[in-house]
Amino acid sequence: METTSGVIKAQKPNRFIDEEGKSIVGVVLGTGQQDEVADMVKTSVDIIGGIEKLDIAGKTALLKPNLNSGDLYPASTNPQVVKSVIEMLYNAGASKVIVGDMSNPSYRTEDAMKRAGITDVVEETGASPAYFEEGEWMLIKISGVKHIREIILSKSVYDADVLIDMPTVKTHSMATYTMSMKNFVGAIHHKSRMSMHTSQNLEESIAELNLAIHPDLIVMDGTRSMVSGGPMKGTVKNTNLIVASGDRIANDIIGLSVVKKFGLWERVSNKDVWDQTQIKKALDLSIGRGRDEIKLVSHSFPGEESSDTLLKDIQQISGL
Repeated sequence: METTSGVIKAQKPNRFIDEEGKSIVGVVLGTGQQDEVADMVKTSVDIIGGIEKLDIAGKTALLKPNLNSGDLYPASTNPQVVKSVIEMLYNAGASKVIVGDMSNPSYRTEDAMKRAGITDVVEETGASPAYFEEGEWMLIKISGVKHIREIILSKSVYDADVLIDMPTVKTHSMATYTMSMKNFVGAIHHKSRMSMHTSQNLEESIAELNLAIHPDLIVMDGTRSMVSGGPMKGTVKNTNLIVASGDRIANDIIGLSVVKKFGLWERVSNKDVWDQTQIKKALDLSIGRGRDEIKLVSHSFPGEESSDTLLKDIQQISGL
């Protein structure tokens, strides 16, 4: 393995904020029909400010879905959600869209991408696949942290003009949950991944990792959610939602609220979502905003948004 040394990049400004400077997180609720997924994805981004905020025209975008195993969503990102984001970016003038990840060491990423159904939508839309284990790597040193002082990061992720994080809503046997922050473990070399998983505190390490990787936008697939077990097998619920934000903490708070609503994963259901280790550490590192600096906006495809039970539960549990 050859690596090039690189400097840690400064965190990008959040482009999806309201007039008061609060991070906006958008939640769109659907009916469960696959043919409405594209509209759900577009609406989730529209209600936080629109894809135009990314100034994507003429640039290359890299999408980072969850392809840990290639098992079908929510173990992996729903291919229809990936397709919708690709199309939205090309419609906004992107010159190239890349869809890339690195699966866990038991799988070849190319095989996982095919199993998950994402290869089909990549080919259909004219996007390009990237299997990080086959590409170049950057050695990045991280200062001011306790657990991981350097990582080996995919050069594709490091070089991306625009980086879009595309996690799922799911729980995790080792890390409690895996959403926008944990999803970037798939952007680092297996050596770095092993170091993280053997560190004194995996969940704090996940937050520290996010000092070196800065997405421009998160579009989280909650069409189905894994609310206990995981990351490959667990209890799945049809939650029919898409979450969009420029703030990883805001995104993960919404996903944690969904998991907590079902009360099946003790590590989430028995504490305030804001007390989760990943969240607290991310706040300490200024990776996102706190409870009073986030604005939740929503849209319901079935209508009757004001009486939607899931949305009310999310608002109550998250405090947003």
